[in-house]
Amino acid sequence: MKSYSVYILECSDGSLYTGYAADVRKRFELHRSGKGAKYTRSHKPLRIVYEEAFPDKSSALKREWEIKHLTKPEKQDLIQRGSIDVGTEEFPD
Repeated sequence: MKSYSVYILECSDGSLYTGYAADVRKRFELHRSGKGAKYTRSHKPLRIVYEEAFPDKSSALKREWEIKHLTKPEKQDLIQRGSIDVGTEEFPD
């Protein structure tokens, strides 16, 4: 069975974008190329700041929905508490 992850991207304007994917690195590259999501076409993603793995798509979608309904300070707290080093280098503007 395929596993999925929920991720949060930091964008060049300081905003945070939340999504889900089976392959977060590949999805991040799609966002960087302007083909990932409408939001990230106009809010250039700089780096992955949070990633959380799930055993199935349904669980990942549920968690994505929960995170999208958090306030920005709550998302920042989640990122700070996250102990996952996603290892994505930061890209300059």
